[in-house]
Amino acid sequence: MKKVVPLVNGFSKLSKEKKQEWLIQNYCTNPTESLALLKSYNHFDEKIQQLHDEFIENTISNFYMPFGIAPNFIINGVNKCMPLAIEESSVVAAAAKAATFWADKGGFKCTVLSKEKIGHVHFIWRGKSPTELINLFSNRKNIFLEATNNLTENMRKRGGGIIDIALIDKTAWEPNYYQIEVKFDTCDSMGANFINSVLEALSKILISEIESAQDLSDNQVEIIMCILSNYTPNCLVRAEVGCDTAMLEMEGISGTEFAQKFINAIHVAEVEPYRAVTHNKGIMNGIDSVIIATGNDFRAVEACAHAYAARDGRYRSLTHATLANNYFRFWIDIPLSLGTVGGITSLHPMVKFAHEILGKPNSNQLMEIVAAAGLAQNFSALRSLVTTGIQKGHMKMHLMNILNQLGATNEEKNNIVAHFKDKIVSHAAAVKVFNQLRNKDN
Repeated sequence: MKKVVPLVNGFSKLSKEKKQEWLIQNYCTNPTESLALLKSYNHFDEKIQQLHDEFIENTISNFYMPFGIAPNFIINGVNKCMPLAIEESSVVAAAAKAATFWADKGGFKCTVLSKEKIGHVHFIWRGKSPTELINLFSNRKNIFLEATNNLTENMRKRGGGIIDIALIDKTAWEPNYYQIEVKFDTCDSMGANFINSVLEALSKILISEIESAQDLSDNQVEIIMCILSNYTPNCLVRAEVGCDTAMLEMEGISGTEFAQKFINAIHVAEVEPYRAVTHNKGIMNGIDSVIIATGNDFRAVEACAHAYAARDGRYRSLTHATLANNYFRFWIDIPLSLGTVGGITSLHPMVKFAHEILGKPNSNQLMEIVAAAGLAQNFSALRSLVTTGIQKGHMKMHLMNILNQLGATNEEKNNIVAHFKDKIVSHAAAVKVFNQLRNKDN
């Protein structure tokens, strides 16, 4: 008979040990083994473990991901080691391979094109004429700005703050729906808390101004919500590489032929959403890995990137390529809202380490670094697709996962890796060789 687990009250108030005990008793078939697993992933340093425990609620242990390095990233003339936190087997190898390939061809040239973040006060106004609200906002725009000076003072001292504020009429989409749209520069912080605090303050000012206006006193205003947007199309960075086609010869293919095959693959992702999603997912393999390693919000970056890829109503490739006068150019324009101060960037030890090996970049520099990682990942993927095929390299990297699942010894791993040095790897083939080796040993 299936066990029925009752609802638990006050779970968040339990100690970590009591949380573990409740979970294991109700959901685990081997309590001793499960408890040992949870404890084995605790950090040996109690202070560091306490940090991890306090990052989120209801912590019962840690979840580790591999932290890898892709060297030889020449970014704007500076040699960088790229930190990547990811579990997918081929990502770090692909990034490193692309970085090395472009290192003697000028490396990655990166530029922050714009750096604007955005948030909205979403509200309902049931007035008779939009003109009344528009006039009120226009006449009192300075009041909205001045009333938030205490919240924006520190950001303004660092060179940021509110860039612009506007009233947006959305009644064509939803009856009585309006926005106060605010554009921000948050300097080196991601700025979510700052933006949301300013927006909430603006909502109170909006209510006060409408209620105190004699000609609008009978009109009801209702605040729906105040929230930043993770869609930041004007917080944009470009990374690019390029060289003469003579330098692109590889895998028995001439440089010109490779460039044309590569561009054709990009064009497929430009016109076919089924391909574009997989194409862009590969880009995000590189981007997300660096985002996680540097303590930024990869969910926000993902959502924004995919919205940007569909900004004209059709989901398309984030990368582009051209061939003109025997010169190949490959680039990405991508919105990246990142921070190098605040959040966990100064708390998480591995995040601090990642920033250190990157030379403690500011937010502009981190945007450039992350964009380069995404471009490198896409180059490696497309290079494989138009030459040897994606599985040759990917499955060789995945081979170790298969062997670990089979419980292979180190000696068996060495023998099987050597066996597949010049052969195509598949799960079935790896299992077959493993079984043959075990039977031979027996």
